[in-house]
Amino acid sequence: MLLTVLEALVDPARAGELRAAFAAAGAGGPLPDGLLRSELLQSVAEPGRWRLETLWASRAALERMRARGTPAGLLMFRAAGAEPALSVYEVAARLPAPERPGAPPPA
Repeated sequence: MLLTVLEALVDPARAGELRAAFAAAGAGGPLPDGLLRSELLQSVAEPGRWRLETLWASRAALERMRARGTPAGLLMFRAAGAEPALSVYEVAARLPAPERPGAPPPA
């Protein structure tokens, strides 16, 4: 698995545009094959710093998404007037999520 991280400083007056672009991407039809999760994060220590973390099933899934054109995450930040830095990480190890009483079994 790979984790992509887009990070940028976003003018607080434009943070709503970033949030709206993220929400629209999730509501705009099927997500790319191999996308396992995606989260938009705002720094607590530096409220203007935003991060988009996306977990991909494989390098091939990430490459298929990139081959379709400009990645949606990049467009989200640009819609808010920011140019993010990209980092890509290979997932080296994971801890399982703790079981919660009454929660459905993992898929």
